[in-house]
Amino acid sequence: MAGMTVIVRTIARLLFPFTFLFGAYIVLHGHLTPGGGFPGGVIIAASVVMLLLAYGIERAQKRMGLLQAEVLESIGGVAIVVLGLFGLLLGAFFLQNVFPLGDLGQLFSAGNLPLLYLGVGIKVTAGIILIFYAMLFAFREEKE
Repeated sequence: MAGMTVIVRTIARLLFPFTFLFGAYIVLHGHLTPGGGFPGGVIIAASVVMLLLAYGIERAQKRMGLLQAEVLESIGGVAIVVLGLFGLLLGAFFLQNVFPLGDLGQLFSAGNLPLLYLGVGIKVTAGIILIFYAMLFAFREEKE
C-alpha cells in the first residue's frame, strides 16, 4: 500500500493533532466526564490509523512498528496489574481505590482511577493498532 493522494495526506496530517489531543483529553478526564480509557484509546488509535491509511504501511512502520505497539500494549497491561496489586498490598481488594481522594470536580479527585484509565487507554490504543496491522498484513498476503 503506497498511501493516498496529496489531499488525503494533508487533511490527515492536519486532523491528526486534534483527534489525538481529543483522545488524550477523554482518557485523562474519564473520571469527571463520560469516557475513560477505552473510548479515549479508540479515538487515539483512530488518529494513528488515519495516518497509517494516508501515508501507507511502509512509511508508517518506520514511525510506529509492530514492536513498539507490542511494547506499549505490554506497558498498559502491566500498569493495570500493578495498580490492582497495589490495592492488594495495602490490604484492600484487587483494583480497589486506595489512593487519597481530592476535591470533587478537580482533575486529581478520583484516587487511582485516572492512572487506571491511562493504563487502559495505552493498552486499547496499542491493541487496536496491532489489530489494524494484522488486518493489513493478512490483506497483503492474500493479495500476493
